[in-house]
Amino acid sequence: MSRSAPTRSMRLRRSVLSVPAVNRRALQKTHELDCDAVIFDLEDSVAVERKAEARDNLKEFFSGPSLVSKERIIRINALSSSFGNADLDLVLALEPEAVLLPKVNEPQDIMAISDRLADADAPEALRIWAMIETPRGILNAAAIAEAGRTAGSRLDCFVVGLNDLRKETGVLPQPGRTYLVPWLMQVVLAVRAYGLDAIDSVFNDFKDMNGLENECLDGHAMGFDGKMLIHPDQIEVANRCFGLNDIDVAEAEAIIAAFADPAAAGLNVVDLNGRMVERLHLVQAQGLVHKARLIAERKTT
Repeated sequence: MSRSAPTRSMRLRRSVLSVPAVNRRALQKTHELDCDAVIFDLEDSVAVERKAEARDNLKEFFSGPSLVSKERIIRINALSSSFGNADLDLVLALEPEAVLLPKVNEPQDIMAISDRLADADAPEALRIWAMIETPRGILNAAAIAEAGRTAGSRLDCFVVGLNDLRKETGVLPQPGRTYLVPWLMQVVLAVRAYGLDAIDSVFNDFKDMNGLENECLDGHAMGFDGKMLIHPDQIEVANRCFGLNDIDVAEAEAIIAAFADPAAAGLNVVDLNGRMVERLHLVQAQGLVHKARLIAERKTT
């Protein structure tokens, strides 16, 4: 089977809000929010005695009006747990855009759920997201990404879980995440090697907007596509920090126009206002302009 990553449609994933499926009020509120994606959580945020209730809540929610312009992801419990199989059955019945598998440690974890989806004839549109939140997950990030792109090509996205990673490593929750940055960059490198997206970890203090903004800007600079969020008040900051500014969009449009000029036909490098621009920059510019178009479309819905 080919190991090349298939072409995927770009999705906006600047703000990925996690909502406990046990909280019916929070589920309904997602209709009003400006996040790009919603993770409906059946795992960590739901107590053991309320797992069945959370699944029933999701059944009811998905039977109602659809979310407009938002990607829907259901985070299930591990398939090895006593709840995982029931969660996955629910995913197959509801057909969200993706299923999020917690604590992915090795390629076999992705291959196992890929096989389950294939055996159930799940639609190709049902994708897989992976929580990378353990030392083994970080060490195996590249192997997980590679295997996921060859196992039915359903793997789309990594989500970093630093709370669990800190717990298992003893790294303290310090501003700037100095001792975590090498691991974060390892995740970014793995996803870029195999054509996936990466979502940065949650910022726990939802009242500290300055701290959230600094961490979002750092995550954006590191190459993450967006931020996993735990509170609606965090959405605006994430959308802004992982969004685009007018200067960058204008420059991208200028690059596209420069290569579209008949005089640039057959050239790999052009002179753009005294700056040499390569054709690889054209590909980047096209992606940026496409993202700007998606953001504009979100604002009109």
